[in-house]
Amino acid sequence: MNALIIFSLLLVLMLTGMPISISLGLTVLTFLFTMTQVPLESVALKLFTGIEKFEIMAIPFFILAGNFLTHGGVARRMIKFATSMVGHWHGGLGLAGVLACALFAAVSGSSPATVVAIGSILLPAMVKAGFPSKFGAGVITTSGALGILIPPSIVMVMYSVATSTSVGALFMAGVMPGIALALTLGGVTWYRAKKFNYPRLAKATFAERWKAFRESVWGLLLIVIVMGGIYTGMFTPTEAAAMSAVYAFFVAVFIYKDMGLKDVPKVLLNSANMSAMLLYIITNAMLFSFIMTNENIPQALADWMLGNGLGVIAFLLAVNVMLLLAGNFMEPSSITLIFAPILFPVAMKLGIDPVHFGIIMVVNMEVGMCHPPVGLNLYVASGITKMGITELTIAVWPWLLSMLGFLGVVTYWPGLSLWFPRMLGMI
Repeated sequence: MNALIIFSLLLVLMLTGMPISISLGLTVLTFLFTMTQVPLESVALKLFTGIEKFEIMAIPFFILAGNFLTHGGVARRMIKFATSMVGHWHGGLGLAGVLACALFAAVSGSSPATVVAIGSILLPAMVKAGFPSKFGAGVITTSGALGILIPPSIVMVMYSVATSTSVGALFMAGVMPGIALALTLGGVTWYRAKKFNYPRLAKATFAERWKAFRESVWGLLLIVIVMGGIYTGMFTPTEAAAMSAVYAFFVAVFIYKDMGLKDVPKVLLNSANMSAMLLYIITNAMLFSFIMTNENIPQALADWMLGNGLGVIAFLLAVNVMLLLAGNFMEPSSITLIFAPILFPVAMKLGIDPVHFGIIMVVNMEVGMCHPPVGLNLYVASGITKMGITELTIAVWPWLLSMLGFLGVVTYWPGLSLWFPRMLGMI
């Protein structure tokens, strides 16, 4: 009964148009003051200890690194390199978009940043080359979602904070599904380009490819630094985030020189604003999780499911439906922080691997970012393309359907997520 009251109150507040972070905070405080005897001291203590985790420090650093790279010309060089490699295939510029999004995702950790950085450069080029604007919008909107699956990923850090799962193991678990999803989206792009006979570019020479690689290598090296550093144990994911921020600053300002020192304060301010917003959501979500645990709601849900004989297959199907519905009106960070503490104990009781469960949640977020009414990538792409949400929804559906199919594969084939971290001895 208490769970119903909590979620009804949260839903009513969100439907008024109130930001999710404030809705969470008001829900918690209203419930605390009117329906429980929890002392205020314990609430204050929970607020403090909730954001005291070392992993949370990774979030502002990854945001800062992504902002330096978005403003520092790295995206443009990655697009040039990707185009030189696959531009001569069917739908070459579209395939270059998928590849560029995958590469940029591996350095930015954010889907909206990937859509903005790649889309703002590539979409005008695709229209100029003779591609329909809907095709380009479909490719970039969905491929941009790779930003939260291919490590490093801010959403994975959020999941780690909510469930105390290893961030390093989650990052490594995202590698194979990330590559598989990039190939899936690339396959849809290639098939549709071949079917409708979209333009192809002239094949780049070896010299052109080598030149494009040399120009983009400083951005690509960031992938090696982050992933290699975590894999070799040289530094933790949080330290890797700090390293990536310093490296991205150095590359943008001193190597590529696309950004002057006078532009740095603006990037720092933007990053601080975004970090503050996410930390505020985390704080309120931690309180929400505290209320849930205090009311014994996750344990009651687990006991009910096990008592009714619901197994792993039915539970994971229910999780996917629930998270896809949540994706209709919430963004990934909020979904992760609200639902992970509730669903995680049930998954553990059913014997589901915590890392695999994290990847399932992340892939659900990816799909949610690309479908209406409030898919974050749809709104970002709408701003770039000047297309309406309805028009964009029609544009993305072939790729969105393939993502739903991929979600089914990830959900019921744990090996895809767990093979790589197991091989590295991380789980």
